[in-house]
Amino acid sequence: MLAVERRKRIRMQLLDEKRVHVSELSAAYSVSEETIRRDLERLETEGLVSRTYGGAVLREDGREDTPYDIRKRADVASKTVIAHLVASLISDGEYIILDESSTSYYIARELKSKKNLTVITNSMEIIREIASVQGWNVLCTGGALRTSAPSFAGFQAESMVRSYHVDKAILSCGSLDLRAGFTDRHEDTALVKRAMMSAARQVILAADHGKFDRIAFARIGELGQLSTIVTDRDPGERWRDVLGKLGVELVFEQRED
Repeated sequence: MLAVERRKRIRMQLLDEKRVHVSELSAAYSVSEETIRRDLERLETEGLVSRTYGGAVLREDGREDTPYDIRKRADVASKTVIAHLVASLISDGEYIILDESSTSYYIARELKSKKNLTVITNSMEIIREIASVQGWNVLCTGGALRTSAPSFAGFQAESMVRSYHVDKAILSCGSLDLRAGFTDRHEDTALVKRAMMSAARQVILAADHGKFDRIAFARIGELGQLSTIVTDRDPGERWRDVLGKLGVELVFEQRED
């Protein structure tokens, strides 16, 4: 295996598990611990991890984005669960907005069995995924191309979104917090998501369990502005209580003990 492929797999593991150990990686890839340390040093230089004694942890407060193709392939099980749950909330013939997140990409794939949807999105990946679906009306926002992800942002994207009225906006975020609301790492994407919210009768936030009780840089909105939060696990009694008081529906996979 090439070093670049090994580092890519290590990054995916970090996105899933948040922490890795040198000895375990050495055994998994059949290379020396010194080789793994060099891999982790390289990832630290790229701003993706912080090395610790015996391993490394994911840098979730870093300024550099994890490449989109890595994010799309990370934690697929959780995203698949969320996509299935969100799809159950969408009816044939509805007008919806999907944001540029990797979670929304999986939701778009799950929605392909629906009929006569009108979909607005700022994601080039979603456009490619649903372009061949028969009977759908698909609209792309246009705007300024983001270098960190195959999507559009900026004034043109916001203006296009605000010119429509849809049934549901389906968004993701970087983090959720009971006091700070839901937030994103970048202001330009946060602004587009706010425009998407203003265009929709209902707002569905799709976020995996790892995003709860965290705060990112740019605020998107308050929890009370949401109609529904869809996640892959029960976030706990505290979240259920607060969301219940706010009138926000909480949907998650029911797991047997």
